[in-house]
Amino acid sequence: MDPTTTAIGTWSGGRYMHFGEPLSDERLEALLRPGDGIDTVITADAYGAGEADRLLGSALAGCERSSYCLIGAIGHDFYEGEREGAKGFPRFTDPRLRGESEYADYIRMATERSLERCGAEQFDLLLLHNPDRTGYSSPAVWEGMRAVREAGLTRMLGVAPGPANGFTLDLIGCLERNSSDIDWAMIILNPLEPWPGELALDAAGAHGVSLITRVVDYGGVFHDDVRPGHPFAEHDHRRFRPDGWVTDGCERLERMRPYAEAHGLTMLQLACAWNLAQPPVRCVAPTLIQESGADARPIEDKRAELAAVAGKRSLSADEVLAIRAIGENTGCMSLKGASLEHEGPARADRWGLDGELSAVAGRWGIDPRRDLLKNELSTVYR
Repeated sequence: MDPTTTAIGTWSGGRYMHFGEPLSDERLEALLRPGDGIDTVITADAYGAGEADRLLGSALAGCERSSYCLIGAIGHDFYEGEREGAKGFPRFTDPRLRGESEYADYIRMATERSLERCGAEQFDLLLLHNPDRTGYSSPAVWEGMRAVREAGLTRMLGVAPGPANGFTLDLIGCLERNSSDIDWAMIILNPLEPWPGELALDAAGAHGVSLITRVVDYGGVFHDDVRPGHPFAEHDHRRFRPDGWVTDGCERLERMRPYAEAHGLTMLQLACAWNLAQPPVRCVAPTLIQESGADARPIEDKRAELAAVAGKRSLSADEVLAIRAIGENTGCMSLKGASLEHEGPARADRWGLDGELSAVAGRWGIDPRRDLLKNELSTVYR
């Protein structure tokens, strides 16, 4: 099965990525088990250093393999690498771990082990997870990715930039070089964060690459139970956002609400509909979060809400533009990946803008100074 309109990832449920309250094994397995309108499941081997794979494997036990789409992601080396605090494990392309002649062996090993933990013989789609500059640009990386496809360990290949926002030119350049191999890509996109993800839409469409969009819920705001003053736990992943982001997001949410009401949509369904109105976007994978407190909505209700997206009415072109205007956020943050702001040696998530990537920008009408820099005058909280 190819990725379907709605998907759920093992980053949901608060166990392996810290969003809200962590679910018990039983509730999380039920949340992740495909069926009832959500037939695509996504995991990454680095989540819980393999534990997310194992729990997903338990959730999939007894499910007919042809009844769901299984997406895996490899890229962070928790086998030989050492965790670097909040940065997580290093990418497997880190020169401290190996040279390019060893990339293919690592990719094969990581893919096989992830499949074993999931209790599966083949991924439908395998993503290169959170690559560094080398991951985007090295022919040896993509030769290794092709090799696992040729070995029958996956049907399709893709790339998932992250974990933060950006990597725009790096992703586009990767699609240009490897379009014959890349079937899908995953980006951050939602009506409150149209920028910078929207800058990659034309390139994806031109190269026949379908898009999965994550963070569709905008940190839970589109679930409609995160309000100004919301208590986030000490280690909640959303605490990296600046003060004021919830208040600003809720104010904009209310301006979008009439569009949801006109179509009989919840706010999450409106966010999904807006994403799916972008031509290359074919799959939405919001984070499902169990918030704390007596008034928090059950996460099971949020799953059912997402599952109903496929049968909902589409937005008109004028509505898509009007919602985009409400969500305007251009220049609201410093982006990861290639940047004019970066000086010095490349880091794992940020590097300078070289001549090759400047040429990529020119081919797609992107002005790095206008389109990829933080605007200090921006009043949008992201």
